[in-house]
Amino acid sequence: MSSLVLIHSAPKACYRFLVLLFNCLMSFGAYFCYDLPSALQAQFQGNLTCPNATEVNGTMDCKLGLGLTPQQYNSLFAVYSWVSAVVVVLAGFFIDKFGNGWGAFLFSSLCVFGSLLFALGSHFKGTPYLLLLMLLGRVFFGAGNGSLIVVQQRITAMWFKDKELSLAFGLTVGCSRLGSVMNFLITQSFEEQYGMQWTLWGGVVLCVFGLIISIIVAILDHIGMKKLGLADVIQKESNNMRIQDVKLLPLKYWLVALTIMFFYNTICPFIADASMFIQDKYNIFTPREASYIAGSTYDCAVFLMGPFGVFVDYVGLRGFLALSCAVLTLPMFGLLYFTYVHPLVSTLWLGVSYSCVAVCLWPCHALMVPQGTLGMSLGLTTSMFMFGNGVSNLIIGAVLGTTSSTAKIPMWRWQRMLLFMLGNLICCIITTALLNLVDHRQGGVMNKTTRKFKVTEPETKSLSQGEGDTGNGKRASYSSRH
Repeated sequence: MSSLVLIHSAPKACYRFLVLLFNCLMSFGAYFCYDLPSALQAQFQGNLTCPNATEVNGTMDCKLGLGLTPQQYNSLFAVYSWVSAVVVVLAGFFIDKFGNGWGAFLFSSLCVFGSLLFALGSHFKGTPYLLLLMLLGRVFFGAGNGSLIVVQQRITAMWFKDKELSLAFGLTVGCSRLGSVMNFLITQSFEEQYGMQWTLWGGVVLCVFGLIISIIVAILDHIGMKKLGLADVIQKESNNMRIQDVKLLPLKYWLVALTIMFFYNTICPFIADASMFIQDKYNIFTPREASYIAGSTYDCAVFLMGPFGVFVDYVGLRGFLALSCAVLTLPMFGLLYFTYVHPLVSTLWLGVSYSCVAVCLWPCHALMVPQGTLGMSLGLTTSMFMFGNGVSNLIIGAVLGTTSSTAKIPMWRWQRMLLFMLGNLICCIITTALLNLVDHRQGGVMNKTTRKFKVTEPETKSLSQGEGDTGNGKRASYSSRH
């Protein structure tokens, strides 16, 4: 049976959006925990002791903390990204084979276990076990959260394909980023009142909340697909999938994946270090104020992704909008590098670009590959941008220095970091331009307006169907079927 059944069998909107609601909430706690070090960067890199501290204008010139160096701090993000880059590929195949429900439960459980180890590490302050336990916790957390993102996106794509696709993706990412926003808004205040250890254990509680939500999502997804009679169809397509089908993915897919990787290399590593950068460069913001400003990028995502999703669903022009946003992000680095304009201008600017690019490019997977292989394709894309983030965090950690956990980082090091991120943005612009060129030569599916856009059968044909095997015993290429 053709995967077109998935397009024409439209479930009732109320149930569809009920699934979306819980799907959005599933990763709230995981996103909160991921960005915990960003909101508490000063505490993570603070002194173990302050024997000679003095008070200046009502504040201490020495900050107590865990004593991590800039490189050790950035390794918390690097190890997360590296593990996710490896695991999410296997997770994509796992989800395609065993379904969304098992994937949601398994990967949410890994998030809980990883956040637990991370919080436990804070109890070993001043010992080698602190960094070891925290890195180990980020390993398990990265394996869980990176894969949970793939589950979320697969559920969204399957329930909203050829419907409110960009809106659904925008709400999924935006609501998930609400966890990051809440982290930047309340974590500093919570830590000042209750301390570092209780703050990290609060993250564990939120991950447990995500695990409970994942069970609800699994039940809703299973019941809904059974009632629609689509469970067997999807399973049949997934069973026909082979690992070798990776090489049959179209060129447009790989360009979308590269564009996402380079754009996220511009955003995520910057947000990870933005709090300290703002304090070091402007020298007028407290750690709490710097945390609020750094988190404003995700504030934009929460409020803008939904409206942007509606706009993209109505207008189309995904490739053109993504290219425009990438180009318009260039001046932001000029502001950060050369001027002392309030940093909130740049972080909000980056948030607008991030919101638009995300709702334009992530939904493209559902338009380029069949439903039975969505997990594989989303896993590969997630792996690529996680790999890129891991490399970026390691490079930035080396650029910012490794010798001291408390010394103010020289401005020239921060400028080198900005130049590295600018290079990633330029690569993003190049890949987006190539994506638009290839899409134009292949019919312009991405840039068709909504009124003209119709998903044709060749675009949704299963990788394992169609031409089948050629006469010489080899599988027909993807392009021969498209």
